[in-house]
Amino acid sequence: MITKTAMITICGRPNVGKSTLTNALVGEKIAIVTNKPQTTRNRIAAVLNRGETQFVLMDTPGFHKPRTRLGDYMVKVVRESVADVDAVVLVVEPIASIGPQEAALIERIKQSGAPSVLVINKIDTVEKDALLAVISTYAQAHSFSAIVPISAKQGDGLEELLDELEKFAEPGPQLFPDDMISDMPEKQICAELVREKLLLCLDKEIPHGTAVAVTKFSERENGIIDMDVTIYCEKDSHKGIIIGKHGAMLKKIGAMAREDIEAFMGTKVFLQTWVKVKENWRDSNALLRNFGFTEE
Repeated sequence: MITKTAMITICGRPNVGKSTLTNALVGEKIAIVTNKPQTTRNRIAAVLNRGETQFVLMDTPGFHKPRTRLGDYMVKVVRESVADVDAVVLVVEPIASIGPQEAALIERIKQSGAPSVLVINKIDTVEKDALLAVISTYAQAHSFSAIVPISAKQGDGLEELLDELEKFAEPGPQLFPDDMISDMPEKQICAELVREKLLLCLDKEIPHGTAVAVTKFSERENGIIDMDVTIYCEKDSHKGIIIGKHGAMLKKIGAMAREDIEAFMGTKVFLQTWVKVKENWRDSNALLRNFGFTEE
């Protein structure tokens, strides 16, 4: 029986492991994960029920210096997500100096007045002694309610983190039904899984210039799902690279995505992928709205 809720924002610079942490806490792949910065573009609410508490974890885009309107939107999402929550989790790497992005986020947390927990991720990559220096550096910068070292990848420290976050839960009704793990529609999660494969398979700027939309989503009587997905890119030359020689790259991306989509949907999926060019879509307000990057 859920009697308390905790709205928690997870923020940090690009690539610190926010999405890996979100997925690890929920135990399902909701947020896509790659080793490229700015993988997450929208605010994603993941839902976790633990005992009497429902945690609503908001995974946000990496805080960075924007170069496009899409970048502006992503940074705005982070700024707004730090306000009006029960607590903020700042995820950092185990480095004993505070970078400009971390400093800006700490400042934002101070302005919001929200309680905050510092999570030092990737502790499996450093010695214990090095960790003490990181803790000391951040403890001097801000009075965090708690500092929790974790490895989201290995699953270390997650229970300790949830114990700390539990302290911020407020009495209140259940916000999401028991079987709901995200506020993202299934179609959007499927589109994100395709975009993850683009980020994994393609180099340099190309994958950041792509957007993915599910254009057909229908279920047959036997439970098989027919899905058409359109990949939008910014240049004809990019389209050629995404499709690849004799369609090999697109086939590879489609096969990898279908495997994850089937695991997520729990059924067989017949996936068809198409590639279209939309020049400079990242700087077009109309196209950004079209792809779900709205002001709401």
